[in-house]
Amino acid sequence: QVQMVESGGGSVQAGGSLRLSCAVSGYTYSSTCMGWFRQVSGKEREGVVGIDWDGITTYADSMKGRFTISQDNAKNTLYLQMTSLKPEDTGMYYCAATYRLPCGIGSSADFDYWGQGTQVTVSS
Repeated sequence: QVQMVESGGGSVQAGGSLRLSCAVSGYTYSSTCMGWFRQVSGKEREGVVGIDWDGITTYADSMKGRFTISQDNAKNTLYLQMTSLKPEDTGMYYCAATYRLPCGIGSSADFDYWGQGTQVTVSS
């Protein structure tokens, strides 16, 4: 059974930083397409960044240069380093994974496994 558990969310002022973690178990970590999504209440879940099995990353335009995805294969953990945070970055952040191809963040429906989410709140 695949389990994905996010942590690291919290409240921060604009311009601040946070690092989210996603611990993954029950999954073939090296054969993955993984990503981070976020959701604001009342809106659809949107892709933040994805990373495929070759380490190729795809960022949403508004996150480029501010967010960085990384992974520690030995720890089966995915990270999202967020810097220069803005109030509009506020939302629930989810990690996700799929074995399906291609690996992209265009739609949350393309991912099969999800964590429970961690809340990020950025105040102005």
